[in-house]
Amino acid sequence: MINSAINNKTIGITGASGALGKELTKLFRQKGYRVIGFTHSKTDSETNLESPNEWIKWECGKESRLKKHLKQVDILILNHGIYNLSRENSNFENSIEINALSKFKFINLFEDIALNNNSSLKKEVWINTSEAEILPALNPSYEISKSLIGQLVSFKKNLLNKDIKNKLIIKKIILGPFKSELNPIGIMSPKFVSKKIFNLANSKNYLIIISPNPLSYLLFPIKEFFNFLYCRIIYKYKP
Repeated sequence: MINSAINNKTIGITGASGALGKELTKLFRQKGYRVIGFTHSKTDSETNLESPNEWIKWECGKESRLKKHLKQVDILILNHGIYNLSRENSNFENSIEINALSKFKFINLFEDIALNNNSSLKKEVWINTSEAEILPALNPSYEISKSLIGQLVSFKKNLLNKDIKNKLIIKKIILGPFKSELNPIGIMSPKFVSKKIFNLANSKNYLIIISPNPLSYLLFPIKEFFNFLYCRIIYKYKP
C-alpha cells in the first residue's frame, strides 16, 4: 500500500511505454517515487522527468531473467498486454501468452522474491486485468486471455499460505475502456485512470474497479466472493 509520507519506494511497471504506463510513470515520478519501466519496445530508452528512472527491455517467456531487477521493486504493476482482432490461431496463442501467462509468471517470480525478502515492508503486486474477464469486449482472443488471468489471480490470492501473506499484497485492478493506441474509442482517459489507480491503491481492498459501467461494481465482487468460497471448500475438505 502506498503511503504518501514514504515515497522512497521503487515502482516497477510493465507496459511502461503504453498510454496508461506513461501516465502511471509520470504520476509516480511526480510523487517522488523511483520507477523502473519494463518494455518490449526498442525505442523507449530516453530518460527524463516524466519517464522511468530506468528502462529494462524484456521478452515474454524470458521473465526469469528479470529477477535481479525485480528484487529492487517494492510495488510491481503488471500493465502489459495486447488487443488484436485477428482470427488467426497465432493471435489466440499470443494473447494468452502475453495477457495471461506472462503476467502469471511475473506474479510467481515476485512471490518468490517477496518470500525471501527480509524487509519489514511488504512487497506488492498490482495486476491490471479488464472488464473483459467476465463482460464482452467484442474480441474473443482478448476475452479468453483476460478471463484466464483473472481466474489465475483470484486463485493465487485465495490460496496464499500464511508465510507469503505476511510478505506479499496482491491487488486486482479491473479497468473499463480507456483511450490508448489499442483502443482509440475508449471512454476514460489514461490520466484519469492512473489517478484513480493511485488513489484507490491506498485502500485495503484487494479489488480495485475503475469503470463507467455500473454492472462491473456488482458482478466482480460477486465473482470474487464465489471464488473465495470455492477455494475454501475444496481445501477444507480435501483428503
